[in-house]
Amino acid sequence: MQLILGLALTAAVFVILKKWGALSPEGQKAAIWKVLLVAGGALLLFMVLTGRVHVLTAGIAALIPLIRKLPVLFRHLPWLRRALGATEERGAGQGQQQAHAAPAGAMSEREACDILGVQPGCSSEEVVAAHRRLMLKVHPDRGGNDYLAAKLNEARDVLLGR
Repeated sequence: MQLILGLALTAAVFVILKKWGALSPEGQKAAIWKVLLVAGGALLLFMVLTGRVHVLTAGIAALIPLIRKLPVLFRHLPWLRRALGATEERGAGQGQQQAHAAPAGAMSEREACDILGVQPGCSSEEVVAAHRRLMLKVHPDRGGNDYLAAKLNEARDVLLGR
């Protein structure tokens, strides 16, 4: 039994080291964070199972890493930002909202600006740079998903008039 566990551990270390060597410095930094979070989660789970930490305390501790991701979540969810800031938009002039109105189903210029994180009336270079920066984070080939990539492409096309 110990021989099998030893061989499995050796194979796992070999695979991890091989993948580590193929990572860029940025990828290595991200991998370190992931390993630390997984190790912390495993330690927290162990402490809950052995009765050293209460379940509610562990749940709160598990949410702490997610706080770091909240700004990104708000940036990629303009509907949430609109829902939270709905009272501010109601007080704004109706003419401004009508100027950015789009046909049903089409993305408005304002929504496109919110998605890309740019100001209305920005230059095409700023739009392209914002699109490229965000696409590097949400592209399906890099662990993102098709929906977010499609929304970024649609926002870019709306702002560039394509």
